[in-house]
Amino acid sequence: MNIVIADKSHSKYAEIICETIAESAAVRGTGIARRTPEYITTKMENGNAVIALDGDKFAGFCYIEKWGHGKFVANSGLIVHPDYRNAGLAKKIKHKVFQHSRNKFPDAKVFSITTGFAVMKMNTDLGYRPVPFSELTDDPTFWDGCQTCKNYDVLTRTNRKMCLCTGMLYDPKAKKNSKNKPIQTKVFQRLKHIKETMFLKKDKK
Repeated sequence: MNIVIADKSHSKYAEIICETIAESAAVRGTGIARRTPEYITTKMENGNAVIALDGDKFAGFCYIEKWGHGKFVANSGLIVHPDYRNAGLAKKIKHKVFQHSRNKFPDAKVFSITTGFAVMKMNTDLGYRPVPFSELTDDPTFWDGCQTCKNYDVLTRTNRKMCLCTGMLYDPKAKKNSKNKPIQTKVFQRLKHIKETMFLKKDKK
């Protein structure tokens, strides 16, 4: 398996990357901000993506987005092809794109919004902490990207203060705490359940 910084030569994988992301979201029943092959190709051409290849076969992907004039970056679209799941590849891609983000944008805060417990665990291992949305970028373009998510109405109803996603942030200027407790999956599961009860049941009335 080869995990590398993507470039223009990898644009031929853009379509399958988009299809794999969409299919994965449909299976999980989670919201997703859709991206086009053209958008993914641009990320590759700018050196803002990481791709995993098994020979010439697509295995996994993740890309970097800049927000707030470079004050924030996000590692988005993390996906592993079904043929390569449950083998630790997602974690390797996540670490690769995180390190690439830190090297390319050393002063930027790295953030994530996700409903996935596995991603929350990986983020925590890298030094992220759960935060309210108010600590994330206020760049309207980022939040506009959520319009294609099926839970966008929840975000708008709360004036972008919360959604079913959990906000997580890595601040390079924050002091590292070696005594940080490991992520409590049950806590995040309970939080997600509370959010679903608060917002989704309103739509069923």
